[in-house]
Amino acid sequence: MHVVAVSAVADNDRFWNELRKAHARLPRGAWKVAVASTDGTRAVNVITHESVDAVREFLDTHAGAYATTEYFEADAANAVGLPR
Repeated sequence: MHVVAVSAVADNDRFWNELRKAHARLPRGAWKVAVASTDGTRAVNVITHESVDAVREFLDTHAGAYATTEYFEADAANAVGLPR
């Protein structure tokens, strides 16, 4: 499944530094997209994983101290341009 993580970022530098470390721990290709707003206060990540809870635990462990994040399963059947 594709899991979407939408974050309100409190510390831009630390958040992205921790996400870079987290990225290295996932299997190649699992992290589909990571993008930030130009002001660094918002971030959207799409990760392929077995469950929303697993992604929540993984990302919150790495960067949870630097952002408040909402997690949900993507509606892949109705998505446009969602990487496989």
